[in-house]
Amino acid sequence: QVQLVESGGGLVQAGGSLSLSCVVSGSIFSIDAMGWYRQAPGKQRELVARITRGGSTNYADSDKGRFTISRDNAKNTVYLQMNSLKPEDTAVYYCNAEGLRSLPLRGARDYWGQGTQVTVSS
Repeated sequence: QVQLVESGGGLVQAGGSLSLSCVVSGSIFSIDAMGWYRQAPGKQRELVARITRGGSTNYADSDKGRFTISRDNAKNTVYLQMNSLKPEDTAVYYCNAEGLRSLPLRGARDYWGQGTQVTVSS
């Protein structure tokens, strides 16, 4: 059974840093892309950052230069380093595994973590 477990959220003051991790467990054959999304109260879930298996990345415009996404394919783990945090970054952050193929091989599908709260105080 595939599971995504996030860690690293918490409370930080504006200008501070947090590092998120997401470990994908189960009989994983491959994962096409991994990413982080966030959802603030009353708002839709939005992309924060995404990284392909080959290492290509894309970021939300608001996060460029402040956030860095990385992944360890051997460990099926994705990381998000968040610097210069702002109060508007406050949200629940969700890990996403896109195009995941598990064993025994069937079709690919997307999986989501349970979310981790990030709160940035002013």
